[in-house]
Amino acid sequence: QVQLVESGGDLVQPGGSLRLSCAASGSIFSIDVMDWYRQAPGKQRELVASITSGGSANYRQSVKGRFTISRDTAKNTVYLQMNSLKPDDTAVYFCNVVAGRNIYWGQGTQVTVSS
Repeated sequence: QVQLVESGGDLVQPGGSLRLSCAASGSIFSIDVMDWYRQAPGKQRELVASITSGGSANYRQSVKGRFTISRDTAKNTVYLQMNSLKPDDTAVYFCNVVAGRNIYWGQGTQVTVSS
């Protein structure tokens, strides 16, 4: 059994910051890629940021310069530092882990950006 536990979602004002965390536990070996996705009401789930086992990161254009993804390999944990948040960032954020042929998803954490 593999579990992904996300935390850090909250209500924040525009321009504010949040840090999301996702810890993977259980029988998981050799994580290749750790990602953050998000899904806003009525919209499709979209990839926000990803980081490889070697530390190479990629971001969707709309969050570049504002979001930073990082990982702690020893703890099987991935983080998403979100700065200068905008109302358009409001969504449920999901952690995704790719380990070989296996893909795991977290339960999601709500981020709401509103004044």
